[in-house]
Amino acid sequence: MVMTMTEEKVKFLSLAEATQVVGAIQEEEDIEQKDRRILTVYNHDDKELCWFDYDEVMAEVENVSKSERKEAVQNYILSHIPEWAKEI
Repeated sequence: MVMTMTEEKVKFLSLAEATQVVGAIQEEEDIEQKDRRILTVYNHDDKELCWFDYDEVMAEVENVSKSERKEAVQNYILSHIPEWAKEI
């Protein structure tokens, strides 16, 4: 992520807070870019909280065995839910 001097560093929810806020993580096709997949995060009311680039997340968990990859993706995303997601 590229940040300018005027941007603040993103603060993330704790794992416990993220678990309470996140209702689902859904793999979807990016409607703005053909042939690009994203992982969209929804709250318990099915409102979109944020999204992650599928390829970037997979690169972060590439060293995890295939049998544990789904859990690794979930843990990665839950560890990177921005604090502002609580307000949605």
